[in-house]
Amino acid sequence: MPSPCETSWYVVVPVKGGRTGKSRLRQHLDDEDLVAAITHDTLAVVARVVTSARTIVVTSDPGEAARARELGAAVVADPGRGLNAACLAGVRAVRSLDSTERVPVAVLLGDHPALHADELSAALRAGSTLETFFVPDADGVGTALVGTTAAGEPDLAFGPHSASRHAGLGHVRLDLDLPGLRHDVDDAASLHHAASHLTLGPRTRRALER
Repeated sequence: MPSPCETSWYVVVPVKGGRTGKSRLRQHLDDEDLVAAITHDTLAVVARVVTSARTIVVTSDPGEAARARELGAAVVADPGRGLNAACLAGVRAVRSLDSTERVPVAVLLGDHPALHADELSAALRAGSTLETFFVPDADGVGTALVGTTAAGEPDLAFGPHSASRHAGLGHVRLDLDLPGLRHDVDDAASLHHAASHLTLGPRTRRALER
């Protein structure tokens, strides 16, 4: 069961979905079912940790929207102005859903197929005493998760080399030993690493075994 600490959080997950999702991975492995499995494993862990009702999926893909609703998550339309705008649309939706002034919100990208519930829980607990924080990716260059316990909207700078930008925006860097959270899958090499060195979620495993 999630603890009261974790269930006070909302988690926003932007999902591109469809034929345009995970374009770098598709250059080497054009498998729409695998891309969807990676997303769905990520969402399943988020829902387990913070509950489905506090999982916010931002997408313009009808299939992913339907899948999110089946999970019990709230669905927010992607405004179509890039990743950071999609993330902020999810944060704004949280603010409209919950009138609590300082409701904590985290943003997690939907490409963490080796994410474990205890890892996400640990990250949220570690950030619960901070106004704003981020967890860098495994290389320390990108960003796995951004969280805030402050009112208003966090400054977001997802994209290449985002860790330094998030630090420059005032987010506290949390270098935590959470390999599944910190390892995102963008391309064939990162997928191979996850399959070889981490424990993949069940949907991703099945997609790879087909």
